[in-house]
Amino acid sequence: MQEQFVSSDPYTRIAAAILRLLFGDAYARRFAIRLWDGTEIPAQDRRDFTFAVNHPGALRTAFKPPADLNAGRAFAAGLLDIEGDIEAAVDEIKRVLERPAGGAMVQLMVLLRRLPAAPLPPLREAHLHGKRHSLQRDRAAIGFHYDQPVAFYQTFLDSSMVYSCAYFDEGVDDIDEAQRAKIDHSLRKLRLQPGERLLDIGCGWGALVVRAAKEYGAYVLGVTLSRRQEEEARRRIAAEGLENRARVERWDYRQLPATTFDKIVSIGMVEHVGRDHMPEYFSTAHRLLKAGGLFLNHGIAHQNRAVKDGKAAGFMGRFIFPDGELVSISDSLQVAERAGFEVRDVENLREHYAKTLRAWVHNLERNRERAIAEAGEQSYKAWRLYMAASAQGFRSGRLGLYQSLLAKPLPDGAVPIPATRRDLYRSS
Repeated sequence: MQEQFVSSDPYTRIAAAILRLLFGDAYARRFAIRLWDGTEIPAQDRRDFTFAVNHPGALRTAFKPPADLNAGRAFAAGLLDIEGDIEAAVDEIKRVLERPAGGAMVQLMVLLRRLPAAPLPPLREAHLHGKRHSLQRDRAAIGFHYDQPVAFYQTFLDSSMVYSCAYFDEGVDDIDEAQRAKIDHSLRKLRLQPGERLLDIGCGWGALVVRAAKEYGAYVLGVTLSRRQEEEARRRIAAEGLENRARVERWDYRQLPATTFDKIVSIGMVEHVGRDHMPEYFSTAHRLLKAGGLFLNHGIAHQNRAVKDGKAAGFMGRFIFPDGELVSISDSLQVAERAGFEVRDVENLREHYAKTLRAWVHNLERNRERAIAEAGEQSYKAWRLYMAASAQGFRSGRLGLYQSLLAKPLPDGAVPIPATRRDLYRSS
């Protein structure tokens, strides 16, 4: 196709040539391009999104090594932007990054150097210090991600602020209903009964704590490392008048007092533990659980066989989940078994998480102005990109979301749960 440039700016032609090299046959096929001078290159087929290059030096900044970090910086800073279906854009960008480097790479580097530098503004990036997954560093990592204003999370989460994979049961499309269904699905797997003591490791803003105490009659302790989550969860418990049945404390799982619980649940926290600390994580849960008790562990796992190190790096590690680490389900279950657990049930909900993330992206985009007012435009752009990329990961199978039901058998080897799953699916 022949581009029609609206100005004599020579950098526009260089940028277009770079994008041609990057995208190859996909160039402007199902997406349009808009350059900083107003030049627009239309999509040849159906337009899924518009790729906006907002500065002459944007591409040079984005593809300067390490590209997995600098591309994210360029998006967070607004040098690049996606208008329209951002998940479709992630598909295209991933194809670019995964294409084998050939002779075009030398030409690409030459063209990138011909663009001017684009200075970056100060960006909200994590710079952690100390030993990885020490108590102090974990507090800093959790604080970086979760201690943004509560109102920011309210712009994209459901009304109960459940920040984990929802469960879209048959006929369920609403995110509020799907998150209630996820909590109930999890507590039914635990066969939680009135009067039982439940520990929620990584309780977030307290939605499961409140529901388990109010609707199931349990006595619940929730723990989190986030100051703002602790404050909001305590406010919700007080608003429901549940102080005699539920409480939330700011504790690390490694600091929990020596007591026992009938059931333990952890939803969306194991990703912060780290591979080297998985034995300690499962051993701690095993120690705190009474014999015959159940532990539901819910977390993201990488499913790419080529990935040997699941540590969050680049954009994800610096802007979103510092020190986050994904472990394959096979590895995590082996560690759980070595800690003394028996694996009773494993369910992969990855399609549910893709749908959850799309709902969050939709809500965030719909509430764009409020999100920017609460957390700033950089956070809006970074989180929109991260959630869309995550949706693509679950859809494509790079990522899985597993609920693992683990039992601590009685001394005689018995586990007091029903012999079938039938009770999980009875109407409540």
